[in-house]
Amino acid sequence: MTVIRNEEEKDCRIVEDITRKAFYNQYMPGCMEHYLVHVMREHEDFIRELDFVLELDGKIIGNIMYTKAWLTGENGEEKEILTFGPISVLPEYQRKGYGTMLMEHSFRKAKELGYQAIVIFGSPANYVGRGFISCRKYRVSAENGKFPAAMLVKELEEGALEGKQWVYRGSSAMIFSEEEALKYDESLEPMEKRHQPSQEEFYIMSRSFVEE
Repeated sequence: MTVIRNEEEKDCRIVEDITRKAFYNQYMPGCMEHYLVHVMREHEDFIRELDFVLELDGKIIGNIMYTKAWLTGENGEEKEILTFGPISVLPEYQRKGYGTMLMEHSFRKAKELGYQAIVIFGSPANYVGRGFISCRKYRVSAENGKFPAAMLVKELEEGALEGKQWVYRGSSAMIFSEEEALKYDESLEPMEKRHQPSQEEFYIMSRSFVEE
């Protein structure tokens, strides 16, 4: 049986461990996402109501976390929106629909809280099936005016972003010391760092942009 509920304090280390196992060696040898989870909970932009774990037969196997983000319109108006990440599922349970369950549950709850849109950075292959499309199509750019291929947008309220140009600004909750992250990782049970093809895929995607 699967249960999705809000993360509790007793879950914190379990969630960090899941995140570490889910991301280790995916984008770099090792990972830093578990350190982000470790520090972001105390940030003012972290949204506890949208911090969920997924239990399978009483065992936590996945998690999704949200922070606030903002869109600034061409006339200077600002819209508070959302971004999520990390979203983590233990490797042995991946590609079985649990990540989708976490996302869809969180989308419903986010809409109930009054949020109109979500902007994330990720591989389109993982998210277009969940209603995300290229930021270019919604005219949502990064602060440098470019449209990153990995920046994806989902409207929770249809038409919320239509008819305007927007500039995305994320939360400082996503900014952390890489040195501290590596030091934190070294304090945990050792895992093998290695190179693998997904790291090159990430390198290419993270430096690609969508043109007209």
